[in-house]
Amino acid sequence: MFLPYLVWLAAFSHVILVTSRLVGIPTVSFTASNEGTYSITSLKSLIVDPKFAESRDETGETLIPPSLQDFAKTFADDLHDTLDLDVDISIADEPASDAIFLTLGDPTKYLLVNGAQTSEGYSLSVDSSGIVISGASPLGVWWGTRTILQQAVLSDGSLPYGEGDDAPGWNIRGMMLDAARHYYPPEFVIEMCSYMSFFKQNTFQLHLSDNLYNNVNLYSREQSLQLYARFRLWSDSEDLAGLNQHKNESYTKEQFEEIQSACASRGVTIIPEIEAPGHALVIVQWKPELGLGNDLSLLNISHPETIPTMKTIWGTFLDWFHSKTVHIGADEYTGDPNEYNRFVNEMADYMSQESGKSIRIWGTFPPEPEYSNIDTKVSVQHWAFFEDDPYHDYILNNYSVLNSDDTYYTVNKYSGSYPQVVNVARTFNGNPATGGIWQPYVFDTKVAANNPEKSNALVLGAVTPLWNDYGANASVFSEAYYAWKDGIPALADKQWGGDLSESEFSSAFSTLGFPYIPGQNLDRAILSTSSTVFNYTSKSSIERQHFTALAIWKDTAILDQSGNGYDASTNCPLTAESTLSISPSCSLETPFSSKGRDYTLSLKLRVDELSGDATIISGADSSLMLTPSLTLFASGNYYRLNSTIPVGNWVNLSIIGRGNRTFASVQETSLDGPLPEGSNVSATEEEFLAILGINGASFVWAPIAIEAPIRQIGGTDASWSGQLASMSLSSSA
Repeated sequence: MFLPYLVWLAAFSHVILVTSRLVGIPTVSFTASNEGTYSITSLKSLIVDPKFAESRDETGETLIPPSLQDFAKTFADDLHDTLDLDVDISIADEPASDAIFLTLGDPTKYLLVNGAQTSEGYSLSVDSSGIVISGASPLGVWWGTRTILQQAVLSDGSLPYGEGDDAPGWNIRGMMLDAARHYYPPEFVIEMCSYMSFFKQNTFQLHLSDNLYNNVNLYSREQSLQLYARFRLWSDSEDLAGLNQHKNESYTKEQFEEIQSACASRGVTIIPEIEAPGHALVIVQWKPELGLGNDLSLLNISHPETIPTMKTIWGTFLDWFHSKTVHIGADEYTGDPNEYNRFVNEMADYMSQESGKSIRIWGTFPPEPEYSNIDTKVSVQHWAFFEDDPYHDYILNNYSVLNSDDTYYTVNKYSGSYPQVVNVARTFNGNPATGGIWQPYVFDTKVAANNPEKSNALVLGAVTPLWNDYGANASVFSEAYYAWKDGIPALADKQWGGDLSESEFSSAFSTLGFPYIPGQNLDRAILSTSSTVFNYTSKSSIERQHFTALAIWKDTAILDQSGNGYDASTNCPLTAESTLSISPSCSLETPFSSKGRDYTLSLKLRVDELSGDATIISGADSSLMLTPSLTLFASGNYYRLNSTIPVGNWVNLSIIGRGNRTFASVQETSLDGPLPEGSNVSATEEEFLAILGINGASFVWAPIAIEAPIRQIGGTDASWSGQLASMSLSSSA
């Protein structure tokens, strides 16, 4: 009887080893001992193994992989920014007490679900002397550092002793952003990469050319040629003169380099997409002769200049792109399938010959016996079952497929078909075979027979898109983030191969928020000891004198009455009534630039003179203007109200950001009258709204969530003069 017991005990121990994990996003395979915990505050240094300090992951998707030393430097910055830990980076052959040792180990032990080796795996060991992260590559070590950051927050700084091996189930894990129908500045894209990286996503696909829906049933040829269509890359090449006429909303080579480098520094690869031969109106607006029939958003592939034109476009930008795969779009083309397939194959050959890159397309014309089909070296991005059946059409015909099924689609602000936020709940019950969690091999969340085995090697992973079908004025930049805020971590867990339950996810995600996700502040959050973030009155001021080696100058500090110590500075003079005299020749500046959801910004001011459109207060994400109506300018668009500010009268002006909506109130008052505090605004509120054109057929009014502008009042471009008595910002709305 004793021998069977030992066999059972060994089997039981093995089960514990296999199923043990840390609850994080994603979950982490880890066997904790009951011998104690390590306090993260004991850390003194990061040690990089000199044998691997300059090693790089050459097997991944990026062509600019950071070294182990590079990742160590970024990790040290993250420890400071998120946990307030200052650690030294040193080089040594062995771990030391109270250190995190970064090294590389046996790469063959880390496998994807299909049994292939992955460079993204790592091993984590924690004991009384410190922490060791050993990766299959520097990128694997990087994902281990994300585990350390998360667990330090989730466990109140105490990491359990133990060890574990962790690796993703799929190579491609990420999101896709429609930056064609809505421009996003480089800083936003980089912050999104930081957010994604924290949850171990590694792919950010940027959709760089497209147009609003070309409604051929309503639009004339002339109207189609004027319809909103954009190409977001800017080149001074004479060969492309006229293709892009909007340099201020485009990425230069230097900017795109910055985006790719910054994202790669956090393990995220940018996949560029230039769309053709469908969704190609911007190209036809440049060269109308290339349009197909009456739908000018489609290229006429049989025109002798169409493929050479696309090769010229790609040839201009290929050396910009630091990924081994590029995306040529090829979505929703309704022309001849054989011509379409010829286009794809010619472009695939061209990319390979010119740069060694592979191409990916959206699933459009599945292989048929009567077609001259697409080469299987082209990978396919599935998005809808009315376009293709990814398993039966592609995988069984030996095509590699990326899962972008529209189960998790979002369309920013409005859609008759898709939600405006990711369907997070579906990630917990999206497997039709089990009723349990969704993972990237599940293309069809309703019919199990349409899905391959979990271990199928032709499933590349999953990328979830956000589309801006109704254009640039439908949303501000940050609304793309809020559409994804909950969805990215929920999807990231399942894309990695994690198995968080809904309750586990909710608990972990509610803890892993600001200020613990490094490299970004997409929420535009501000730390505060109370709901009052700052409170300035012009009567609470002191004179200051500043000295440097080059100059001496004076200004006035407006003291923050909130208790946070967020004093403002000004060079505006005080009036006899102890108010600030605001004009284009002076300004008041706060320590901040923007405040995101939720907020109430309150000002008591008097506008005495206007010289054209005026900026009352400005910030990085928005400006409050008089045009002459009260206007918020954000993300390149003006959102106007009917009300204005009466010239020559004191007013209490409040801007309220309440969830995904933004309001304003204007109430005439006197200099001695009270200023509304926090959300106690008694005046009638008027809502800022976005007006969406729906395919040329109708309009929809939708809410808009605009950050509070809080950087500067007055200054050179303000175009108004008057007085400011007080200003406050509250996190309640």
